[in-house]
This record gives sequence, C-alpha cells and structure tokens, in this order.
Amino acid sequence: MAKGAVKEKGRFKVRPEADTEVMGETASSSGVIIFTVAVLVVVFLIGLGVGFVLQDRVSLVSIASSAVLAALLASSCHIAQQWERVVVLRFGKLNRISGPGLFWTWPIIESNALRVDTRTRVTTFGAEETLTADLVPLDVNAVLFWHVWDAQAACTEVGDFTAAVQLSAQTALRDAIGRATAAEVAIRRDQLDRELKRVLEEKVAPWGVTILSVEVRDILLPKELQEAMAKEAEAEQRKKARIILIEAEQDIFEMLTEMENLYEGNEAALHLRSMHLLNESLREGKGTVVIPSAFADAFNESGLLDGLKGHL
Repeated sequence: MAKGAVKEKGRFKVRPEADTEVMGETASSSGVIIFTVAVLVVVFLIGLGVGFVLQDRVSLVSIASSAVLAALLASSCHIAQQWERVVVLRFGKLNRISGPGLFWTWPIIESNALRVDTRTRVTTFGAEETLTADLVPLDVNAVLFWHVWDAQAACTEVGDFTAAVQLSAQTALRDAIGRATAAEVAIRRDQLDRELKRVLEEKVAPWGVTILSVEVRDILLPKELQEAMAKEAEAEQRKKARIILIEAEQDIFEMLTEMENLYEGNEAALHLRSMHLLNESLREGKGTVVIPSAFADAFNESGLLDGLKGHL
C-alpha cells in the first residue's frame, strides 16, 4: 500500500502527510561537522600557544580560556548549503538573511532563527467525501508543487509555513469542489487545477511562497454515479449518431433533388450518367453486369417459330 493511503471501510483514501514536504536525497552534513571541529581544535591550540608564549608554561587558566574562545568561535561559524537561506536574528530582531556558503554570527547576541530550503517542494493533499454543488460526495487527491522565494517572510509572517501551505491547499480544494457539480469536477480537471493555483497564489504570497502548479491526480466517484454517467454518455453518443444520420439523409435528398432537376428532359445526359456509374462499379468490383437487349427476344419460343416458318 502506498505511503499516506489508508484503507477504511473497504476503500482507499488519501490523507495529507507532513513528511512528504521535501523530496529527494538528503545531503551528508559530515563536512560541516568536520569543519566545525577543525575550527574548534585550531582555535584551542592557538590559545594554548599564546598562553605558553606569555607565561612560558601551559596553565589551567590558559586551557580554560582557550576552550571558551574555541567554543565561541566554533558556535559562530556556520555553513549553509547552496539551496538554504538562514534567517539571522540579533537580540530577537531580524538582522539579515545569510547563505549559501560560509557565514559568521556574533556569539550570544545573534542566533539562527530558521533554515529555509528554497528548492521545489512536493505536497500531497486531498479532500475526502466532499459534497459538490449537486450533493455528490467525492474523494479527490492532488499534488502541489511550490517553493519559498522569500525566507524572511516565511519566518516572520507565519508560524509554520509548511503546514499553512498544506492546509490552505486542502481548504481551497474543498471550496472548489463545493462550487461545481460532480460532472464538472470529473471532466474539467484543467480548470480545477488553474482555479486552485490562482486561489493559493493569492493566499500564500504574503508568506514568501510561490505556487508552481497544482495537479489533480485522482477523482473517486461513487459507483452508482459512475454507472449513471456511463449510461448518460452512451445515450448522448447514440443521440449524436442519429442526428448525424438524419443530416446525411437530408443532404442526400437535397442532392438527389438537384440532380433530378438537372437531368430532367435530357435523356442523353442521363444515359451518360448511367454508363459512368456502370463503369465505376465494374472497375471497383469483379462482379458481372447483365444488360437486357432486344437480341435475346430472337431466342424465345414465338421468335423461334417465326424463324422456322420463314425458312420453310
């Protein structure tokens, strides 16, 4: 069973998942850790060296001072990945957005409030048993593609922008389904995608989030409604077929009427037309055409007796 799908009362339903926000492979942080440890060791050794030069010995004071200085510098050294932006606060106030790469902060007075991943994110969301405008319960599953373009707004304007985007998408989907009929939701997927994208863009723009696209994956209709829609579609196709047949017969009748008026009183043209049709039928098929002729009358009984009497 796919992750995020649960089986309830014999049917599958899709529920939003919080762990599907960032897809892809996670980069190893061992390089950052090694760099921080290296800074800590180097600063500690430098502190010991300075204390040894000043006091001609390694004292407990120089060891403690070197350890504190190394810890402070190590905590001030930070590395952000290429796709990360770090919100830095100074005494609780927004100071700057740092990254990517190596950056430093002042110990104690500055802190990293939030690391924001600016890559494209994939969020699955759905609406279960949502009533349409014609009171039909539908289960709809969709996918949202989005990314953070303003880390400052994502940190200061909303508490948890990931959960906010997910819940906003689910609410917008329910509202869109409630304004349309079941047939419109099932047939006009593209229109539903565009409507959801427009509504979400207006709502999440103040949070520094951009909606790239919304794609409806599955629409589950009740079985009774599926059978009714199938019968309706079949009846509609039969209706169209009959209308086309009637229109064709009407066109043929109009053409025959015109041809009758054209050949009326012109036996030569009518004979030529008959010969043309005969030629076309012989060329397309391998049948045999029998044409009645006066020559055959000579072989009937009365014609044969007349011939014998004349000969005698």
